[in-house]
Amino acid sequence: MTQRAIDPSGEQPTGSSGPPGTGRPVKIDAGSELDPVHPVDLPAPAAARGLTAAEVAERIARGEVNDVPVRSSRSVTEIVRANVFTRFNLIIGVLWVIMLFVAPIQDSLFGFVIIANTGIGIVQEWRAKKTLDSLAVIGEAKPTVRRDGVAAEVSVSEIVLGDLVELGPGDKVIVDGTVTEADSLEIDESLLTGEADPVLKRAGDPVMSGSFVVAGGGAFTATKVGREAYAAQLAEEASRFTLVQSELRSGISTILKYVTWMMIPTAIGLIISQLVVKDNNFKESVARTVGGIVPMIPEGLVLLTSVAFAIGVVRLGRKQCLVQELPAIEGLARVDVVCLDKTGTLTEGGMDVTEVRALNGTDEPYLRRVLAAFGASDPRPNASLQAIIDTYPVPEDQAWTVTQALPFSSARKYSGAAFDEGGGRASSWLLGAPDVLLPEADPALTEIEQLNEQGLRVLLLARARGELDAPDSADGAVPSALVVLEQRLRPDAGETLTYFADQQVATKVISGDNAVSVGAVAAKLGLPGAEHTLDARKLPTDPDAMATAMEENAVFGRVTPQQKRDMVAALQSRGHTVAMTGDGVNDVLALKDADIGVSMGSGSEATRAVAQIVLLNNSFATLPSVVAEGRRVIGNITRVATLFLTKTVYSVLLAVLVVCFQVEYPFLPRHLTLLSTLTIGVPAFFLALAPNKERAHPHFVRRVMRYAIPSGTIAAAATFAMYLIARNHYSGTGALDAETSAATLTLFLVSMWVLAIIARPYTWWRICLVAAMGLAFLIVLVVPWLQDFFALKLVGTTMPWTAVGIAVVASVALEYAWRLVSRRFPA
Repeated sequence: MTQRAIDPSGEQPTGSSGPPGTGRPVKIDAGSELDPVHPVDLPAPAAARGLTAAEVAERIARGEVNDVPVRSSRSVTEIVRANVFTRFNLIIGVLWVIMLFVAPIQDSLFGFVIIANTGIGIVQEWRAKKTLDSLAVIGEAKPTVRRDGVAAEVSVSEIVLGDLVELGPGDKVIVDGTVTEADSLEIDESLLTGEADPVLKRAGDPVMSGSFVVAGGGAFTATKVGREAYAAQLAEEASRFTLVQSELRSGISTILKYVTWMMIPTAIGLIISQLVVKDNNFKESVARTVGGIVPMIPEGLVLLTSVAFAIGVVRLGRKQCLVQELPAIEGLARVDVVCLDKTGTLTEGGMDVTEVRALNGTDEPYLRRVLAAFGASDPRPNASLQAIIDTYPVPEDQAWTVTQALPFSSARKYSGAAFDEGGGRASSWLLGAPDVLLPEADPALTEIEQLNEQGLRVLLLARARGELDAPDSADGAVPSALVVLEQRLRPDAGETLTYFADQQVATKVISGDNAVSVGAVAAKLGLPGAEHTLDARKLPTDPDAMATAMEENAVFGRVTPQQKRDMVAALQSRGHTVAMTGDGVNDVLALKDADIGVSMGSGSEATRAVAQIVLLNNSFATLPSVVAEGRRVIGNITRVATLFLTKTVYSVLLAVLVVCFQVEYPFLPRHLTLLSTLTIGVPAFFLALAPNKERAHPHFVRRVMRYAIPSGTIAAAATFAMYLIARNHYSGTGALDAETSAATLTLFLVSMWVLAIIARPYTWWRICLVAAMGLAFLIVLVVPWLQDFFALKLVGTTMPWTAVGIAVVASVALEYAWRLVSRRFPA
């Protein structure tokens, strides 16, 4: 426990010390420019002054700097490599080169489409990289380093070996070091060791990078920087822009794995069928073989997923939202419970003192002096204490000495300070939660309850009888005053809560404040169920019982940091996908365990480090946009994946049917390029970027394949049936071209109906999109040079109308199959 001097003489009292480890007295003087945290006009030991400018320059010259390259994204080279060198690009690239030698350029169009798509993927991810890099700089925490006795914020990369780095509540330990100064310094090393209990650090104790301060303050000397620091490699890896595993991406990978295994034997059979069994022109046989292989590959699905993620990051970046892990976009789409911390989320950071009520006959002028001294005693005041400081500045004639200080802890719910008031008078004070400092039967609690019901926050100022750092320091404390605070509500919080209610996302307010007070604030903002409040001290410890209590109530008060973590786990045990928002150190454990952690940009460095999403504008109103973006990305990818996989299914089945019936493959690559572009490629791009508010559901592979398999089967059956009918109808020169045209018309119409089903529910632009694709195909059929280019020419009227009839029957079958699947195989 340190002693701080508040002495007009500027002399250091015996046995006292200034701010943590400085060894200097500090005078609290109203209107003075003297900084109570970093006084620079008083002498100090060399160790407390930090390195000199010359020493810093010397270390930089030796390379002893914290040069870990923290990147928020992949390099341009990695982006190009990841988008170009893929398994499917290799397969298609080889087929493309073959086609360039054996067929007209129009049969090689699929290769140009891949080049365009790959280019789009590179450009989109590069744009996302630029956005993330710029946002990462904005959101980067800057540690406070003391050099030449002056404290200043520097970037993480500017720290050198031997620097004296200051610490306060919420600060993250950037590099490894040894504690030089400690003022009740408690550090949470759970991110490194898994132990949730904070560790009390004293001078000489080691600290590791990746840990963070939960209480108290101090400073440490950097002993390991750069890649030598304990958590440096982990931090670098965690901060990279990576498309890491998620249900969506792992599901697509699973699908592609099975598609590859199906494609290999099918392609071999098709090659043998077209080149050996059928004695056709070699070049045309090769062209039709490639035409059967290419559409089996759903390469566009992988690309579209990457593009959708990248665009999502860019969109959120424009809203000052930093996505630190891409799966967070997917996770947001699945969220059904949002846990909010009241302070900084529903309310603004600032507070106002509305009233101070004296208790037990305490003199009011004396109370004002106590509150003024109490506020000035803490170099890092929280919002409540800052309101007291703003209301009660230190009088010019007051010179008290701080002999003990107890920093605020969210675990104990109060802080403390002891003063030498001069003239032989001394006093010790506690300031914190009334229901913690007062016994249950105290009559003052009734008065406090009435204030809490009005949404006001009440702190109790009590005179302590024992040592502040004693475990029972609150026992026997004499109540002296009630400090009534009014919290500033965020003007947009009500609309945000309404949005979540409309989207069927349950909102739980979890706070360390009094439950009734929190409930009153939530009620003012229109939170559904705000009347259902629960004091967390009465919360059952059994996980199942806790989960029930969490589902039945909406507002929880007096919640400890560990309870926040348990509450998140309890909700997850019931199958809920939980998002947790917060900005304080007491939120870190819950943020880390939640499915999605959302931190405010102005929050503590520790919360920003563990959160997947950081709201750099500190606006709770940004959350609906973030959730909506997640739903849009995942919902739309699930929707358009059915289009791509329907094509894969019918392509494989057509190839199998061709091999079994020993006939020419009905399509050239140009035909399927045209069909894929009009029924899948262009529509999928627009559908993937469309608004989508539906919450994402699990089991991506099952949800997609349950529609793709029947749709692809019906399309293949209808197309091959039309092809066989046309083979029996046409004969002579040009018969194969006529048969191909009839089969192409059938497949286009059936695929358009699949597109029409997926585009539901219809809006004006969706109808226009489907109509435009149909019109484009019609133009190909009627414009002579396009007919020649795509080798499409309908001969006679019988087969074209037969194709239309078969497509109508197939469309009816599609409608029935989709309804049957929805009813019999719900996802």
